Parts: sequence; C-alpha cells; structure tokens
Amino acid sequence: MPELPEVETVRRSLATQLIGLRITGCPHLDWPRTIAAPAAAQFCALLQDRPITAVERRAKYLILRLDQGEALVIHLRMTGQLTVQPAGTLPDSHTHVIFDLDDGRRLRFRDARKFGRVWLLDAPGLALLHRHLGPEPLDEALTAAEFALLLRRRKGALKPILLNQQVIAGLGNIYVDEALWQARLHPLRTVPSLTDDDVQQLFQAIQSVLRSAIEHRGTTFGQYVDGLGQAGANQHHLNVYGRQGEPCSRCGTPIEKLTVAQRGTHVCPHCQLRP
Repeated sequence: MPELPEVETVRRSLATQLIGLRITGCPHLDWPRTIAAPAAAQFCALLQDRPITAVERRAKYLILRLDQGEALVIHLRMTGQLTVQPAGTLPDSHTHVIFDLDDGRRLRFRDARKFGRVWLLDAPGLALLHRHLGPEPLDEALTAAEFALLLRRRKGALKPILLNQQVIAGLGNIYVDEALWQARLHPLRTVPSLTDDDVQQLFQAIQSVLRSAIEHRGTTFGQYVDGLGQAGANQHHLNVYGRQGEPCSRCGTPIEKLTVAQRGTHVCPHCQLRP
C-alpha cells in the first residue's frame, strides 16, 4: 500500500492543484533519510524556484516534472501521504518534508512509518527508473498476447510473479488477490499450468480490478488519502482481500487467508482450487 490505483488517484488530485505552480523552498525536513538522492542539503537548495510542469505516475511512483529535464520522484511505500495544505499549516510529528508553493500553500509529505522516499532525478535517472520497471497493466500498448509472453517467461507460482515489479508494474498484495479471485486462479498455480484461456482471463481481471479501484478512488486501509486528504472507497468493493471468514460473493464459501511469498493472501477455496 499504496498500489497503482491509489497512486493514480493521488496523481489526479495533485495535478489539478500543482501544475503551473513553483516550488519556492523546502522549509521543513526533519528526517533526512526520506531524501534518497541527492544529499538532503543539496536537495533543498536545488528546489528553489522550480516550476511544476506535469504530475505523472509510473507504477507506484509519483513523478512531479520540473524544468531542465528533472523531476521529483516520490514513493509513498506503506504510509506515505502527499497532500496540498493551506498556508500556515504546521507540521505534525509525522510530517517529514514540506515544500512551499508560490501561491502560499504547502505540499506536505507525511509518513508515519518512515519507509517512503523522495528523489530529485535528472533525465538519465528517470530513464533508469523506467527501465527497471515492467510495463503498465493499463497501458493501451500492452496487449493480452504481450502479457502472455511476459508471463510465460516465468515458471514459478502466480502471486510472486505478479508482485514482481519488473514483470508488470504497479500491482501489490490487494489487487493481485482480487485479480486472481476474479480469474478463478489460485495464487499457487504455476505459469506452465495455465491454459491460454486462463492467461486471457487473468489479463482481463487485472485490468478490471485496477479500473474499478481507480473509479472508487483507491482502497483506504490505514492511512492512505489522496492529494486532497480524502480517503478512498474501494475497500467497500473488495471480493476477497481482508474478508477472511466472510462468504465469497460468488459461491458463498468462507474466504480463507493463507501465506504465499511471505504475504497474507486471500482466496475462495471453492472458486480458486488449490493445485
């Protein structure tokens, strides 16, 4: 958390507020390790009077495009929040970075667990980031046939493969569980055991659950909010994740929770037969 739908929701809510503004300074930085690159003191100096020209997303990364081919890149990790705050808003104990904006407001990075990271990257650094990530599952350029080729290069169990950001970018625990349930595939099914129909159904399920989650503005468990500070609503539309012991919405069998790839995993034992 957050995963692709949450980061996309944050992106959309920030784009309407930030594009065309300038970062005038970085007056608050109380946890220097939040800044992954460059060094924290240099980071703040380099952000003086920088325009925000676009707000983008790549997988689970937020990208605030600046001038000179550079960009602020933010990974929210488990508890990160990036919100626009009114002028004069004071930081709480979990606010680790504040950027002043030229309209008087502030862009605040808050992270209770301190796992989130912020980079200031130049064009080569951004290119390297893109190369290390797999294709976007909602990219129109990604076809079912290309997804099948990506998948069939692997031989292990489905869930850890789908969580691998170099295979397909942006999926995490929630939406892998939801997509596998929708496709009626057990997370321990191996890629060689899949039929062509299985792969097609999985591809469609991944796109379906992601689009639905974006429509519902992301899943709020814990501390996820969008750039306006508002929680998502997709937690009310989940079929298996977090519903252990509750009846499957498709067949009525109680949802089970098991561990796959060291991750809590939710399945319907009737709809998703264990291999």
